[in-house]
Amino acid sequence: MKRALVTGITGQDGSYLAELLLAKGYELHGIMRRASTFNTSRIDHIYEDPSVPERRLHLHYGDLASTEWILNLVYSLAPDEIYHLAAQSHVKVSFDIPEYTGDVTGLGTVRILEAIRRSGSRARFYQASSSEMYGSAPAPQNEQTPFEPRSPYAAAKVYAYSMTRIYRDGYGLHASNGILFNHESPRRGETFLTRKVTRAVARIVAGSQDMLYLGNLEASRDWGYAPEYVEAMWRILQLDHAEDFVIGTGETHSVREFVQTAFSYADLDWQKYVRSTDRYYRPLEVNRLVADCTKARAALDWAPRVGFEDLAAIMVDADMEAIGVKSPGKGKRILEEKLGRWHQWHLAVTKCLQAAQGGASE
Repeated sequence: MKRALVTGITGQDGSYLAELLLAKGYELHGIMRRASTFNTSRIDHIYEDPSVPERRLHLHYGDLASTEWILNLVYSLAPDEIYHLAAQSHVKVSFDIPEYTGDVTGLGTVRILEAIRRSGSRARFYQASSSEMYGSAPAPQNEQTPFEPRSPYAAAKVYAYSMTRIYRDGYGLHASNGILFNHESPRRGETFLTRKVTRAVARIVAGSQDMLYLGNLEASRDWGYAPEYVEAMWRILQLDHAEDFVIGTGETHSVREFVQTAFSYADLDWQKYVRSTDRYYRPLEVNRLVADCTKARAALDWAPRVGFEDLAAIMVDADMEAIGVKSPGKGKRILEEKLGRWHQWHLAVTKCLQAAQGGASE
């Protein structure tokens, strides 16, 4: 049985990766932040009580600000694979708290790499890098495109990316970067753009919201479906040699297009409900990101199956279900047709909603 350690296991990507690894028979250890409020809703449906014998999911409270704590954990667990997903990942917020973003998102990665080196671990390491690192670089972007970061978050990710390569080349660690373009899902945080849009659609249909305020409607992104991207993470660490990969769909769509697609799916005229406001503009904008994932398609045998309109349908359906509104249902059918058994609607969406409401065992 392989043993994996996942930082950020309670986040969107961490929760999907946890499901995937458990489906593959791993013993899984996850690091989570201690908080006075519950922050485990994304994994409550797979949680196993510590008193259960032979359980395969283990959670550890931890802090990426402590090298010694990370070193002790890596040394005691001796994991085969480490997936580093934890970060302060909100780009707009990184302008408000740049020092904290640099400490957690940038130096947090170095602390794990140093723990692997000092413990003598043979663990394979995955660093969650971001398309935001490309910033103003011309599209499409691939593994050779120079980085031009336009936010504290992006700058911190460039530092973490570079240190991963340094530890790979300098110390021989099996350390890889996955440069993931935007990947979304019903588990995306409610302050992130796509989830903000689809949640608003559901609430407008239900009559509990009147308007939606957004920032730059012309920014273009390469949007994919998060569960497919965690499959790419796993495939990267199965390679004999550590490498860096760009992961995306190869398509780009504007914020305006996403808004229009989500609203029209629910038979709404988006122009009646959406307004752009300077409040949500970044000090520096990234105008266009689109992945050239030729290398990943060849080396990983990976390609996305969920398209742009599919993604919007899945997210709107989920947000409608979350507040008890009947959805069009196309998103449910998409998961049944396009994704594997480990990620069907009942497990990926309904179980999570039940867990958040305290009824995951029903």
